[in-house]
Amino acid sequence: MAAARRVAVTGTGTLAGMSGVTRARRPERGGRFRRFLERISSSEEELRSADLRRDARSAGCTPISACADRQIVRVAGTLRTVTLRPRAGVPTLEAELFDGTASLDIVWLGRRAIAGVEPGRKMIVWGRTTLQHGRPVIFNPTYELRPFEEE
Repeated sequence: MAAARRVAVTGTGTLAGMSGVTRARRPERGGRFRRFLERISSSEEELRSADLRRDARSAGCTPISACADRQIVRVAGTLRTVTLRPRAGVPTLEAELFDGTASLDIVWLGRRAIAGVEPGRKMIVWGRTTLQHGRPVIFNPTYELRPFEEE
């Protein structure tokens, strides 16, 4: 029985221990065909997340996953939920903003409703983040409502 021979690849593209043999390189597969295959094999949620990340990047916003505590940020995304929840007897409107990377809670103190703030709405929000229970939160942010997507 022949002993297995260990062969190492060197930085020059030749196999160590085998002179004159060059390492075969696979051509890069990419471009449109690869993106097409990724799109048809991805779930609908992954495709929406990719679109949200692209929209936030094109608006010049910070990804929510990169937001740090006590940092002034500008983020963009879609509202997943909007809830009226009283805090210490004060009406509070809470919303969850998702940008494809992570979620951020938005809290408006003293508000029962805000016209146009509803689930599915795209927004750009800026303000100072804070962490509550490990989640980023912005209280009373400045915001810009974006138009609904055409289906």
